[in-house]
Amino acid sequence: MAGDGGLELTILMPCLNEAETLARCIDKARAFLARSGVAGEVVIADNGSTDGSQTIATAHGAQVVDIPARGYGAALIGGIRAARGRYIIMGDSDDSYDFSRLDGFVAQLRAGFALVMGNRFLGGIMPGAMPRLHRWLGNPVLSFIGRLFFRSPCGDFHCGLRGFDRAAILALDLQAPGMEFASEMVVKATLRGLRMTEVPTILHPDGRTRPPHLRSWRDGWRHLRFLLLFSPSWLFLYPGLALMLAGGLAMLWLLPGARSLGGVALDIHSLLYAATGLLVGAQSVFFWLFAKQYSMREGMLPEDPGFRRLLQRLSLERGLLLGAALVVAGVALGIAALGDWGASGFGRLVPGETMRLVIPSATLVLLGFQCAYGSFFVSVLDIRASR
Repeated sequence: MAGDGGLELTILMPCLNEAETLARCIDKARAFLARSGVAGEVVIADNGSTDGSQTIATAHGAQVVDIPARGYGAALIGGIRAARGRYIIMGDSDDSYDFSRLDGFVAQLRAGFALVMGNRFLGGIMPGAMPRLHRWLGNPVLSFIGRLFFRSPCGDFHCGLRGFDRAAILALDLQAPGMEFASEMVVKATLRGLRMTEVPTILHPDGRTRPPHLRSWRDGWRHLRFLLLFSPSWLFLYPGLALMLAGGLAMLWLLPGARSLGGVALDIHSLLYAATGLLVGAQSVFFWLFAKQYSMREGMLPEDPGFRRLLQRLSLERGLLLGAALVVAGVALGIAALGDWGASGFGRLVPGETMRLVIPSATLVLLGFQCAYGSFFVSVLDIRASR
């Protein structure tokens, strides 16, 4: 089963100054192809090496593709486009993965899986192969978040050794230029419903004497940021609904008068913060609507029929009517507060009494305008320009 270039498999390695280990990785990959009888090639996606890595790769029988755009993801995207195999197995060129033992990946790809992930926690992590921060915090936490947000079956989101169907991955239109490319591939494959499985993979110590390109906190944040941006529900909707519920219930509880909770007196100051929570929560829910709609429109997220039905119910006209009703209710409360002030001869006010009308009045007016403007913006996002 060959690809467009007549080959079944491309073994792809990103490279940036890997002269110390590159030859060993290429030799192991070519040995696997010879032993297994798989028609394949070894491609090095070079990202601007200055240590002679390109010459080493060519001398050991690999194809070198120059990728001018810097970054781990940029190198791999360029390498995937240049590959001739129907299947691709990618892995780091630091000798931390054994390219002579790829049989499990090839078997699963031939079985019809579009993405075959290595799992280092199942295969084993050799002593000194992974920093403790990555092993016990970074990788487990980020993989857990990925499974939670996207219901992905992947247990090791950031394993650098993985195989995939080239056409299926190209169709995902991967864009991340940096280390977050690893998360982007898994997330988009999950959202698009591609068949995925895992192969236990052994991680060996890095064979280089220089520090790795990975920067723990910077790249960890980039992975987390990507997971949040691709999950507007967890970023905006769920926190927003929680804030709205907590703020709304607290307002209802404090409106009749001052309360005591565990010996702590709560009055209009707490009422004001409860109103703030309600407003921030409502704004967060609107941002969920905007982000979800935009992401679907631009193809970042797959179509969601349930969300489309929700948007149909939340029409511009209904949003404007709801916004107008909230503003009218807020103005009515403001008039009531003004009446109380007039009854006292427009003299000195008692904050503990008047603010219980003023705070909900201002909150309803703000919610009304948020609703109206948000409805207009949702309608603007629904207008598609000709392409």
